[in-house]
Amino acid sequence: MQPKQRETHMTTPSLKIGFIGLGIMGAPMAGHLIKAGHALYVYTRSKVPAEIAGAAIVCVDAHDVASRADIILTMLPDTPDVAKVLFGDKGIASGLTAGKLVIDMSSISPVDTKEFAQKIEALGCDYLDAPVSGGEVGAKNATLSIMVGGTPLAFERAKPVFEAMGKNITRVGNSGDGQTCKVANQIVVALTINAVAEGLLFAARAGADPAKVREALMGGLATSRILEVHGERMVKRTFNPGFRIALHQKDLNLALSSAKSLGLALPATSTAQQLFSACVAHGGAAWDHSAMVQALEKMSNFEIGQTPTS
Repeated sequence: MQPKQRETHMTTPSLKIGFIGLGIMGAPMAGHLIKAGHALYVYTRSKVPAEIAGAAIVCVDAHDVASRADIILTMLPDTPDVAKVLFGDKGIASGLTAGKLVIDMSSISPVDTKEFAQKIEALGCDYLDAPVSGGEVGAKNATLSIMVGGTPLAFERAKPVFEAMGKNITRVGNSGDGQTCKVANQIVVALTINAVAEGLLFAARAGADPAKVREALMGGLATSRILEVHGERMVKRTFNPGFRIALHQKDLNLALSSAKSLGLALPATSTAQQLFSACVAHGGAAWDHSAMVQALEKMSNFEIGQTPTS
């Protein structure tokens, strides 16, 4: 009788990861990397969240992060922010040595992303664009969808990092394709917010209980994550971000400018952008993007939750 073999458990080896950008999305994403047992080196211009500061190594600048970590992640608001952190004074590029991996998880221009990738690869390093979808809830629950552009080898190397933060992880294609996928995602999200807002506003103005209408719609073909999460926000009037209108406007600008260069017509996207602009005109740049409903409410002189007078 052969001796019983002792069971072994495979564990993901600890990685030295840098993280730059600890905002609404970045802070919980970084937290999951710490929970997964990775060594984390962080830098942010604002205050490091207490739950991160207590477990991460706080660096003095982006150069410091890049020189100490093997895989460097960025999660920043816009294309110029990423460009500055990558290539500005004491930026990531100045701290890189051959063999490191840079992953940008921001939502930025696909065209600029391809240029960034070429510059990083010229230094003997790998580059992935890996924007995310799922919002603050997805970031906190580690259920983000991650859309990746870059080489298959770099993608496989990054998988343990992605798996700590998300569930639906897809290599879409080469450099820039992850960002292209994210722009498409933002078109669909904006138009779905518009549809949910119009549907609930119509129901409320017609005298039906919008909360009950939403509940009923959740069981049919109209169901969606937007109806579930943002429909509830519209009914309960909870418009703290979340995902700010100003950031969604930035993404739709990318969609519309790219569409123009490609000779595409995106009329519904243009309408959604105008509704966001109306919110901004009323001081709503920092509102959650579900607050698009308020632009429709102002045009209709009626608010979801209000009792119809006739």
